[in-house]
Amino acid sequence: MVPECRRVRPREVPVLARTPNLPVGLHPEHRSGSSKPHTRAPTGRSEGTLNPVGCEFTPWQANSTLHMDLHHVPAAREKGWYLALMAPNTKGPHYAWLDPSRLYCHPQGLKDCVTDLLQPFHGDPIDLVAGIDAMGFILGAAVAATLHKGFLAIRKAGHLCVETLAEPYTDYSGREKVMEVRTDTVTPGMRILLVDQWVETGGTMRAAIQLVERQGGVVAGVAAICIEDSEGGRWIRERYKCAHCVPPRLQPRFDQHQMGWE
Repeated sequence: MVPECRRVRPREVPVLARTPNLPVGLHPEHRSGSSKPHTRAPTGRSEGTLNPVGCEFTPWQANSTLHMDLHHVPAAREKGWYLALMAPNTKGPHYAWLDPSRLYCHPQGLKDCVTDLLQPFHGDPIDLVAGIDAMGFILGAAVAATLHKGFLAIRKAGHLCVETLAEPYTDYSGREKVMEVRTDTVTPGMRILLVDQWVETGGTMRAAIQLVERQGGVVAGVAAICIEDSEGGRWIRERYKCAHCVPPRLQPRFDQHQMGWE
């Protein structure tokens, strides 16, 4: 039977405990539909503060179209508030249209993202967490620490100075590359949770899956902030248990890399 690909759901904890410094449009009172404005941020900063704890920059511009869409979409109010911390990626058409790296600078945002990604795997046996080079190292290491499990780095070719197993693949930009993993860690039957920041065409994640399975390992699941509805993304969802953070209403926009919200 093909494992179900589940979308993450919110944790049953008070919203105020999860949202220490949200922009005005994502404040709990606004998220719940109330028109009553908040008067002071929980940390004591002035009304409408945009600064996360310990950061000098703003996590998201108040006039952002995604920010406004998250404010009005019921599914977004139920989960994934931290998506509003992501910033537009301006490096070109081959890049995902949102960059999650600023999310990682927000302590509560990172914590909630990891917890939500792990929710579908609660109670599942996981022996090891593997993160994919390079941004998958951030989420993967955080997931491993949360689960009290070891972390395995799946790297681009040439970076490991030990005996490795290699797998060629085509990345999201269409470039031919090679992925490697050390051969002294994965044992037959070991259940491994694969983590990456973003699954676009699915080529990188599929190479990581092949590296695990060629050594007799079992893919316990795939977790990423976004798994796009591409041919490769569907291939992964149909065969493995997955978790991601995008509300259903916003998934088509993530798939199409839309910057505008007409």
